[in-house]
Amino acid sequence: MQVKTIVLAAALSMGPSLLHAQFDFRVGDRNVQVHSFASQGYMYSNVNNYMTMKTSQGSFAMTDGGVNASVQLTDKFRVGGQVYVRDFGRMGDWHPQLDWGYADYRFKDWFGVRGGKVKTELGLFNNTQDNDSLHTFALLPQSVYPTDLRDSTISHIGGDAYGNIPIKHLGSFSYDVFVGDRRDTKYGGYSLMVQDRGITIDNYGGLQYGGDLKWTTPLKGLLVGGSHLIEVVTGTGQTTCTQSKASVDCAMWTAKTNGNYEEYSKKAYSNYFYGDYSIGNLRLDTEYRRYWRDQAVWNGLWAVWSDTRGYYSSAAYRFSKRIEIGGYYSRFTCSWVSGGIGPKGPTTKPPSLNTSLPANHIYDKVATLRFDITKYWNIKVEGHFMDGYGTNQSPDGFYDTSNTQGYKPKTNLLLIRTGWSF
Repeated sequence: MQVKTIVLAAALSMGPSLLHAQFDFRVGDRNVQVHSFASQGYMYSNVNNYMTMKTSQGSFAMTDGGVNASVQLTDKFRVGGQVYVRDFGRMGDWHPQLDWGYADYRFKDWFGVRGGKVKTELGLFNNTQDNDSLHTFALLPQSVYPTDLRDSTISHIGGDAYGNIPIKHLGSFSYDVFVGDRRDTKYGGYSLMVQDRGITIDNYGGLQYGGDLKWTTPLKGLLVGGSHLIEVVTGTGQTTCTQSKASVDCAMWTAKTNGNYEEYSKKAYSNYFYGDYSIGNLRLDTEYRRYWRDQAVWNGLWAVWSDTRGYYSSAAYRFSKRIEIGGYYSRFTCSWVSGGIGPKGPTTKPPSLNTSLPANHIYDKVATLRFDITKYWNIKVEGHFMDGYGTNQSPDGFYDTSNTQGYKPKTNLLLIRTGWSF
């Protein structure tokens, strides 16, 4: 893996000088647009390891890239797709995946439909998190856009209806309603998190549906909106409690289930509320996300309620064509409770966790300096100052198997990331 990382890093350093040529081409009378991107990062933390990397020793294991193509077949009909690969510590492990691939027919400005593997419209940035060049920050606020869950949140297999409706004197409203199937890969954060608990997930996913509504207000530069997502997710696999990582609960449940594992959502939803304001070279964003899940685990023998809440406020200012600075404060808290043996779990909800404890929150103060070396190449230098590690509700960047010596309550992290796109 180190060889691959070094090769890609070298390619990144040479790439910007080669990207002035476009790779678009024509099929008949139609222009096929081809774009690509790649990035290489370096992380160093003073104590805890982050994102499954050995960041306390310094790590270059943060590499990703993708290629996409699209073509406008008629004035109203468009098709496209993107292949993506990453190696973030143990996440991705260089396995390529189809990020999205769709067919889109726009009947009118106020109504269109998409089908295939479609980007999921949630919040301000979920549908653009695959394009690092669009963002000031090297890592989006993890309280709302966890990199651990990128493979499952960025898209769904299904269909959307969407449109934009202008209303006189009130600005315009953009909507997107969707239904489809969510799928997590075994190289994503959720699978790695349950591995820390002695569980191997073979299959994880299920139905999801919801919608997003954005209001471009009459006040120039101000956009507000909200999203709602409902999930019906099931996971199956095996339990493998070993001497090195077994707990009493893990060993007990493995014996009760003969090593087979199943979990499912009885109720799961996410709500997003957000605002974006731009004036001149200044951009201000804020966003709130609440995720609630009532789930049955260990083949229905145990119940867990998950209640995680995250929000951030960010600011970015572009001083010149080449230099931009930014910062955000991101706050993540988890309050989950569990208990009860039997097919329906407990009959009453136990007390919530104390979110003031470092195991139940992550407060992240971030400062970023972005250099746009050329139109195609940027470098971001970013500092994270984190209070807490939130391991009672992973995945959130901190993993037990990457921190076998335990956790310190505060983490300072330096991230340098360079990327190119065309």
